[in-house]
Amino acid sequence: MNGQSDLQAAVAETLRRQSNLPGRQCLSVSDGFGSPLGSMSSMAVELAGVTKSYQGKAVVDGLSFKIAPGECFGLLGPNGAGKSTITRMILGMTLPDAGNISVLGMQVPGQARSARARIGVVSQFDNLDMEFTVRENLFVYGRYFRMKAREIEAVVPSLLEFARLETKADTRVADLSGGMKRRLTLARALINDPQILILDEPTTGLDPHARHLIWERLRSLLARGKTILLTTHIMEEAERLCDRLCVLEGGVKIAEGRPFDLIEEQIGCPVIEIYGGNPQELRLLIKPNARRIEISGETLFCYTPDPEQVRAQLRGHRGLRLLERPPNLEDVFLRLTGREMEK
Repeated sequence: MNGQSDLQAAVAETLRRQSNLPGRQCLSVSDGFGSPLGSMSSMAVELAGVTKSYQGKAVVDGLSFKIAPGECFGLLGPNGAGKSTITRMILGMTLPDAGNISVLGMQVPGQARSARARIGVVSQFDNLDMEFTVRENLFVYGRYFRMKAREIEAVVPSLLEFARLETKADTRVADLSGGMKRRLTLARALINDPQILILDEPTTGLDPHARHLIWERLRSLLARGKTILLTTHIMEEAERLCDRLCVLEGGVKIAEGRPFDLIEEQIGCPVIEIYGGNPQELRLLIKPNARRIEISGETLFCYTPDPEQVRAQLRGHRGLRLLERPPNLEDVFLRLTGREMEK
């Protein structure tokens, strides 16, 4: 299945069903979308032994994890790892074959409609109304949640300020930059004051400045007590934002923990990337001073507690380029799966 189109469909169906709710199930707009979490269960999201198969192939296989209130929890994995299926099941849009899912103390899919009313979703690609203004996009989205006009008008200034779009309120979305559109999409997901945000690749395709601005906005939401479930391919994003993360491959959890802990446990030493030359010959040369060596394409990754000794062994070999750096989550993924993260 196509994960991107699946999640887009889930967002559309979520809006359609939420628009039929008997009333809004969110907190007062007057609290600046920083609602307290005292009424929540002990866990914001909990999956226990969840399995989902398509055509006899398991795309999610016995998955269990818990997300605490106010936490940023990351799902990390390549395309096809099961991330979109997991988010669809949490939203109640896809039924699991086995296992249990709880969202804010409500069982999903049984109580999915009530749970969805407290979740904001930001899909990978913007699905804004291009011919509407920024303000009109927020207003229309609020109507999906059966908010009254005065309620929407009361919260729009806070959302515009949050997205740093105060001066663009009456600008057509088609005339906004890519970064502005992403900030508007994020602000729009907050219109019903959700307790949980599901973010699918929120900064893909953005330039570094726009990406850092989105990260700053997400950190401000976490500081206000929001819970975030983040799917991403961007290692720096996961390291900067996630309190904990789950590494997936083929629907199976292969690691879980805090980013720093995973890096220390799985790598725990400097990395030298070596470009040029014959990787197999270089492997034999530096093996005595390497804790571990990985080859991916034309790049040799040398994990060593003694980088100077490795450099000394490579002196005199022309055409080599060396990059020494601290270990990161990309190294963790390579260590666990034997391949680099697919972008």
